[in-house]
Amino acid sequence: MKLYAPSTIREIKDKYDFRLSKSLGQNFLTDKNIIDKIIEESFIGENDLVIEIGPGIGVLTAEAAEQAGKVIAVEIDKNLIPILKDTLSQYDNVEVVNRDILKSDLNEMIAQSSLINGKSVNSVRIIGNLPYYITTPIIMKILEDGVKADSITIMMQKEVADRIKAEAGKKAYGALSVAVQYYCTVSHVANVPKEVFVPQPKVDSTVIRLDIRKEKPVKLKDEKIFFQCVKAGFGQRRKTMLNSLTGVCGLSKEQVGQVMESIGIDSGRRAETMNIDEFANLANSVYDKIRG
Repeated sequence: MKLYAPSTIREIKDKYDFRLSKSLGQNFLTDKNIIDKIIEESFIGENDLVIEIGPGIGVLTAEAAEQAGKVIAVEIDKNLIPILKDTLSQYDNVEVVNRDILKSDLNEMIAQSSLINGKSVNSVRIIGNLPYYITTPIIMKILEDGVKADSITIMMQKEVADRIKAEAGKKAYGALSVAVQYYCTVSHVANVPKEVFVPQPKVDSTVIRLDIRKEKPVKLKDEKIFFQCVKAGFGQRRKTMLNSLTGVCGLSKEQVGQVMESIGIDSGRRAETMNIDEFANLANSVYDKIRG
């Protein structure tokens, strides 16, 4: 059964009287080349655990199951559970769970599947076609929770992918860019036109792979202060860093100026011009200042 074929999708909808949910951002992928590219670039091995977010009717799930030791498909829509159990019935290495990924403990899920066929899991790969409206919260939950995964290969709205990939000085560069790049290296996998989905969304998509870093790219004295500085800096993009950081950690404008001067950063700089190393130096200097 070609689960990606529009005719198959129609048959499944009719058989189960299933109605696509706009509120859950359900758009099913129909391009086999893109499906193959996602699986290929996820680097799934035979003793790997795959966690798929939002499997839909199982298009990606089935292909992942061909490569992985085990696949856990996490689906929030209870109406899709019987469909998935049908479309994936031939795979004994697939577990379908009806959960909200934002309320799930992925590390517990991983711990419960630490053995595959009596062997320790080699790698944990997270894949998915994420609903556009909730892409950023899902990514940041995985990263901030310290989920013990090796990579995240996901499809998302092109605009969000552009923000994640952006470098300092680019228009799309922002707090999300810094945060994701702090936790991961980012690789472009594929551009996906809106025409290859059922139903067709209003915007194009992009697939990226986030390889979770074993070591962070910068050394921080206090991670919380680092993210406070990043958030404040991009909070009002037209403000200079001097003005944006005033009040952060209780620092006065004069103290912020002293901090910036001490590390050779012009107080007239704006956040979008500062790379992750400069934000790290700034945060470490703020830490030193408040510790006095």
